[in-house]
Amino acid sequence: MPVVAAPAAVGPVDLLVLVVLLVGSIVVGLRAGRGANSADAYLLGGRSLPWWAILGSIVATETSTATVLSVPGAAFGDTGMKWLQIPLGYLAGRVLVAAVFLPRYFQGNLYTAYEVLEKRFGSLTRRVSSLLFLVTRSLGDGLRLYLAGLVLERLLGWPLAGSVLVMSIVTVIYTVVGGLRSVVWNDCIQFVIYVFGGVASVFVISSRIEGGWPWLLTWAADSGKLQPFNFQFNLADPFNFWAGLIGGAVLTLGTQGTDHMMVQRDLSARSQRDAAKAVIASGVVVLLQFLLFLFIGIQLACFYAQAGRTAPGTGDRIFVGFIVEHFPKNAGLVGLMLAAVLSAAMSTLSSSLNASASAVLNDFWIPLSRRPLSESRQVQLSRLLTLGFGVLQAIIAIQAARLSKSVVDNALTIAGFSAGILLGIFSLGILSRRAGQGAAMIGATVGLVVLLVVQFRPIEQLPVVAWPWLALIGASTTFAAGQLAAVLTEPSR
Repeated sequence: MPVVAAPAAVGPVDLLVLVVLLVGSIVVGLRAGRGANSADAYLLGGRSLPWWAILGSIVATETSTATVLSVPGAAFGDTGMKWLQIPLGYLAGRVLVAAVFLPRYFQGNLYTAYEVLEKRFGSLTRRVSSLLFLVTRSLGDGLRLYLAGLVLERLLGWPLAGSVLVMSIVTVIYTVVGGLRSVVWNDCIQFVIYVFGGVASVFVISSRIEGGWPWLLTWAADSGKLQPFNFQFNLADPFNFWAGLIGGAVLTLGTQGTDHMMVQRDLSARSQRDAAKAVIASGVVVLLQFLLFLFIGIQLACFYAQAGRTAPGTGDRIFVGFIVEHFPKNAGLVGLMLAAVLSAAMSTLSSSLNASASAVLNDFWIPLSRRPLSESRQVQLSRLLTLGFGVLQAIIAIQAARLSKSVVDNALTIAGFSAGILLGIFSLGILSRRAGQGAAMIGATVGLVVLLVVQFRPIEQLPVVAWPWLALIGASTTFAAGQLAAVLTEPSR
């Protein structure tokens, strides 16, 4: 991805806005972290966080730089509002998470999602599932950090390594100091920042369109970009109703129901009811958020269609190019968009670091330790592990510059495999009385192999499968193979 040298687009006022965000994040972390002197307080916020703060954290954690920049790029093209079919599935999946998974997580004093699997299958299943989470989370979020660094490189003219390190250092500081409370409250602030940046962009872009809102809405309707539904089934097309509703729902069951980064937020709620409110309401907010950034993409399409203007590239380059070329200079708005990009990246990174530290401590360190760990020692280890994962993800991000874009895209897809495989394992535990630990491990192995075959298509005759279906394929093959293995090898229960 070539660098757009655009430091001239960023004036002192814009840099001031950016600095305020970075310093403010550290200050919030220091204040929120006071009293985090136990594992419960540090890793789960004392299980006393309000549901609306958890809601904001869930949405901000799910939102990466791709949402802020690439979703407008998708709407700019042929997709238009058809992206909205996918968050409809996300909302449906969240209702199922609240009904099926949350009751199990609130039985006992759990610290991670994978403790449930140990009760059902055994310690090996718990550790393998946690390890799968750790590997895919570190790889995926390290690559997302790299993509966010590319954006800062293009907007600020900073070196990629410098962009990555600034985001990493600030995020690690407030995450290490404050634990989950710092992460959640910073997520809420970052959510407000990037949404405010999106709303400001709507008005900036509309002011650049000749004819204003009437022309924009007429053009959008005539071009078919406001049509949200496509009921024609196509396995290779991610933007049809069936892929959105079914694939999106199953993907959400995997991410919201089995990914510890999200489950950790549920466990920090005051009650199961509060956790359910946060999970379900977050689906509505995500839908509205997609609506905002998709509309920005439609605005950009209208702007560049007028007078035959040439768009600055494709995908996320379109929105970035508009910010560089057409946002008011040194008025704080470019700084606001930089803050929005940073907020989206840092919210995901901080959540990943804290959840990864929690998984290592509770799924590996404590169970394998020969002597009990004091509360102070657990907090100390959590901070060291958070720092370690921060360094690891920064290294992944910087090294990703040596990879081609296709390799990065494929690696991100593989990082998403865990949602389907873990959902398949959890489904075996919930729906099958016969399956034991051996069957669960066989199922997970088969699920991973099938997903790799579907993704890389070693046989050309295999159909192309769109990404919303991958979680369903991974979950169903894991469950089916595990159940078959149980029938063939394990006694009836």
